[in-house]
Amino acid sequence: MLSYQTCQKARLSRDPRFDGKFFTAVKTTRIYCRPICPATTPKEENVTYFSSAIEAANANYRPCLRCRPDSAPGSPAWKGVDTTLEKAISLINQGTLQDSSLKNLADRLGIGDRYLRQLFKKHLGVSPKSYALYQQCLFAKQLLHQTNLPITQIALASGFNSIRRFNDCFKSQLHLTPSEIRKSSEKESETLKLQLYYRPPYDWPSICNFFKTRAIPNLEWCDEKSYGRTFEWLGSIGHFTARHVEHKNRFDVSIKLSNVAHLKAIVNNIRRILDLDVDIQSVERDLQQCFADTTVIKKGLRLPGIWNMFEAGIRAILGQQISVVAARNLVTTLVTELGQLNAGNYLFPLAKDIAESDLDFLKIPASRKQTLRNLAQHYLDSENPNDPEQWLALKGIGPWTVDYAQLRGLSNPDIYLGGDLGVKKARMKSNNNFNPDQASPWRSYLTFQLWSQL
Repeated sequence: MLSYQTCQKARLSRDPRFDGKFFTAVKTTRIYCRPICPATTPKEENVTYFSSAIEAANANYRPCLRCRPDSAPGSPAWKGVDTTLEKAISLINQGTLQDSSLKNLADRLGIGDRYLRQLFKKHLGVSPKSYALYQQCLFAKQLLHQTNLPITQIALASGFNSIRRFNDCFKSQLHLTPSEIRKSSEKESETLKLQLYYRPPYDWPSICNFFKTRAIPNLEWCDEKSYGRTFEWLGSIGHFTARHVEHKNRFDVSIKLSNVAHLKAIVNNIRRILDLDVDIQSVERDLQQCFADTTVIKKGLRLPGIWNMFEAGIRAILGQQISVVAARNLVTTLVTELGQLNAGNYLFPLAKDIAESDLDFLKIPASRKQTLRNLAQHYLDSENPNDPEQWLALKGIGPWTVDYAQLRGLSNPDIYLGGDLGVKKARMKSNNNFNPDQASPWRSYLTFQLWSQL
């Protein structure tokens, strides 16, 4: 938890860099808010501070209807406390407990379910199941505020199997009913529109340029204000466009989906692709020690992601030892030949289609075509296909390919591409002999800082 003095100054100044890092609860109204709330500033003696929204809720405060705490960037309150807890929270946010039991989650983490409950109780004050339910309710609240989806679909998209359970849980967790939030005068729309916030700074021009130079026509689209693409997620097919609104520290995201059942996981993946939840100021403080005092690192540089690990791996294989332009042309050919058409745009090819193709349309060595088929077959056969250690056993895939796929397909924050030609050139250019391990656990950001210096 931040110090009391820091929270006080950030609240009074409405500093957006602290958005999501703590929440202010007002004792007189029993409401909790984000630091950037536009409401009249309460007196200091009437407020108390919490490191997370769920802690405020457990103290019987309800979320503010003006600043909407459900829209705050992901809170880093638990970062660095326990890597097991952090991974558990990440999996729960992806909807793991909606589809499986607490024991299965604990087994996946390699710990007992009793120890997992102890971790949550110690650091968040609630059980894993209570945390999961609260996150489902916050996501439902965001959909009620920002979309015109019918309440029955919002319940489904938030992970509830019945309207009655949704209403009961919503009221018990947030002390509000869905009808108190939903505006009855709005018309229904097929396109969902959400506002996804981040903590500044955010170097959108650099991220936009990175996306634009690698964008695959009719799979992705990018201009100076937005990025979007098609996608498939557990049977749900759709596309999104994220428009950057710099002066409000957010992206306005429109999503069109064939099925809203996995909407929360899809929104979380969009947040990952745009790298919206990192505490970039903390990252940059750690990175600066790797550079001489005369070297000024780029502020707000994020990790631009790829939709999933499989696509990142295929693109990495096609990009081995060739230019960005040549790699983009090869991926474009692959998508055009094997991608499924959907509403005039292509979806990225399925593993089955790549595994069964001779790939004769690609002007690359036969060995590289076989490497593509090897990875695709691995995704068809393996129970845990995203495990990078398993990838290294596949012929034609080495450390650079695995690291690049993790960097962009999983947004792993601690990948240093020391063998990359661009990274080597940047280090020679800066004549900097730092030890990359100094930047851990943010070596992915170090990699992008070096690329940005070319």
